[in-house]
Amino acid sequence: MILKNSYMAILPIRHNSATIQDVNTNAEIDVGLRERKRRETRAGLSLAALRLCVQRGWENVIVDDIAAAANVSPRTFRNYFSTKAEAVAAGHLERMLRVADELRVRPASEPLWTAITNSVAAHFEPPAQKSEALLDADRWLERIRFILTEPAIHGEVLKASAAAQVELAEVIAKRAGARRVKDLYPQVAAAVVTAVVGTVVDRWLRDGPSGSIVPFLRKAFELVAAGFPEDKAKTRR
Repeated sequence: MILKNSYMAILPIRHNSATIQDVNTNAEIDVGLRERKRRETRAGLSLAALRLCVQRGWENVIVDDIAAAANVSPRTFRNYFSTKAEAVAAGHLERMLRVADELRVRPASEPLWTAITNSVAAHFEPPAQKSEALLDADRWLERIRFILTEPAIHGEVLKASAAAQVELAEVIAKRAGARRVKDLYPQVAAAVVTAVVGTVVDRWLRDGPSGSIVPFLRKAFELVAAGFPEDKAKTRR
């Protein structure tokens, strides 16, 4: 699971500041300009850290380099991250938080696992036009080798996954009608989401990335939905 989650940190994210804002507008959820700015800054720092470490090597990048690449001060960097490993892993957390944002605003008429599947797919489908953030997509495999050789990143990615699961569990509990966020169903369902994503990414990359990953994600979640029906959420355990 550590290696599978590590793959998540190296997948390019749609660094589109409108994504979070649009989700909140459509759902009439006011998370505030400050929170949106915080997440955008975190995402920018994470991307800068990843790019520099891939280009120069892990040992040849310091915090000051990352801050300069992101056009912020080293002090600003330290307001967001304590280490460069945490910064690299933050890309995984941001992607999964966007999945949770998407899930919050999916139509109430959608079955839970359909909504989850669509939410995940929305943040793994590459945009029609490649942004600057995706210009280096052909080097994903190089990034995997980099990630797997740095133990410090593994621990940070696990922490990011745990944080994402908390957020996902809250949204799933509300949608599924669970009595409490701490009920077993939303907790397990959130863990399943992160596990499925990690497993599919692992398989896709090991087989040699070709085309969109989204069909593989949809197939995996179809298998989950068949054996983990939503009506189980209302049984308190």
